[in-house]
Amino acid sequence: MTDARFLLACRRQPVDTVPVWIMRQAGRYLPQYRETRARAGDFLSLCKTPDLACEVTLQPIDILKVDAAIIFSDILIPVEAMGLALAFNEGEGPRLQTVRHRDDLASLHIPDPADETGFVLEAIRQVRKNLPPNVPLIGFSGAPFTLASYIVEGGTSRRFRHLLGWLYEDPGGFSDLLNLLADTVIVYLKAQVEAGAQALQLFDTWAGVLSRRLYREMAMPATARIVSALKGTGVPVILYVNGCSPFLEEMAATGADVISVDWRVSLTEAEHRTRGAVALQGNMDPMALYAPTKALRKEAVRVLEQAPSAGHIFNLGHGIQPDAPVEAVQALVEMVHKEGRREP
Repeated sequence: MTDARFLLACRRQPVDTVPVWIMRQAGRYLPQYRETRARAGDFLSLCKTPDLACEVTLQPIDILKVDAAIIFSDILIPVEAMGLALAFNEGEGPRLQTVRHRDDLASLHIPDPADETGFVLEAIRQVRKNLPPNVPLIGFSGAPFTLASYIVEGGTSRRFRHLLGWLYEDPGGFSDLLNLLADTVIVYLKAQVEAGAQALQLFDTWAGVLSRRLYREMAMPATARIVSALKGTGVPVILYVNGCSPFLEEMAATGADVISVDWRVSLTEAEHRTRGAVALQGNMDPMALYAPTKALRKEAVRVLEQAPSAGHIFNLGHGIQPDAPVEAVQALVEMVHKEGRREP
């Protein structure tokens, strides 16, 4: 298992070819996923039914031939377990019970992963039993700032008025929320490793709304505490921030093993700014999947040429879109494996 090219790349060790997986690789663009979700009835039921979550986790391995699986779940699962009502309405995204003041934190608790999110752990165990030996399984969680954004806004947001309002008005209370979320994420991800996850990714999708100063002062410390607490698990930790270009140095300073880079900054710049201290993941624009094959190949090669010679995992700079052509994704994986070959 230690010879899996994805895990080798996470640790900046030599690989035969550049490994590739795709954020949101199990999702609506796959007909097989849509069929499985129809059997589940709704999105949350799919997340909470281990047999079906296992099924959709494995689908991209068979269909795309990617080098890693990522457990099918949602970043808000542990937040719901903390005591907040969660619903997914078709076409609207998540709706979550809000917390907007430090006094509200007393209503939340750190959930026991086995008792309150055991379906995720069971799905991980099932996936591990069914994965090829050379394909590792990635566990994941939202990072504290992004989880806080959903809790405070009650769902997705464009302006983050309530979130940033709390941060500016009461930074101490907001930090208390982030620390509570960090404690939750630590026990949640440790349980995922115990169940069989071989790498972990932290998604800080909304941290890009922050200035560099606020990222350093508010979001980074809670993330760094999670990474530090996970070091003892022995599995690599990947940190993704959408809109990461102002924060590359801070992201590397969290202690993460891999920095997942969006398409707005080149991997060459990312390697320079992080002094080659971390592996890099990314960073093709997801929209390139809609381009003709010749243009798609050009973009894939461009990413490979800008990447470090060791320690690169090919991925998109953000999650794959729901209407992405499956044939283009298959072609991309094949291109990366061909063009990313390394000399023996």
